[in-house]
Amino acid sequence: MERTPLGFFLVALGGFVGAVARHGIDIAVGDATGAATLLVNVLGSFALGVLVTRAARHRTRLFVGTGMLSSFTTYSTFVGNAVTLGTTAGAAYVAVSYAAGFAAAAAGLFVGGRV
Repeated sequence: MERTPLGFFLVALGGFVGAVARHGIDIAVGDATGAATLLVNVLGSFALGVLVTRAARHRTRLFVGTGMLSSFTTYSTFVGNAVTLGTTAGAAYVAVSYAAGFAAAAAGLFVGGRV
């Protein structure tokens, strides 16, 4: 872990970029049904899979992974959406989210050359 001012700045800047991108997708897609949350979590899973296989530099992983992707994706909104949808629809949403997230991460690893 890089505990330098530059490392802190990279995480903060990446977090800003990820949060703004997330907000843009929420506006474009709307999130009444959890579609935006599902989309960003699947895209983030794919991007993280590619990142861990392709990013050679630690600072790239700090900016993109720790900063940007952690702000872009969200677990708390995911859980909130599942609860709001009710038992049956919420359980289906969780199942689809996990299946799509794992598939996207595996695809990212494949694209990155690890699998």
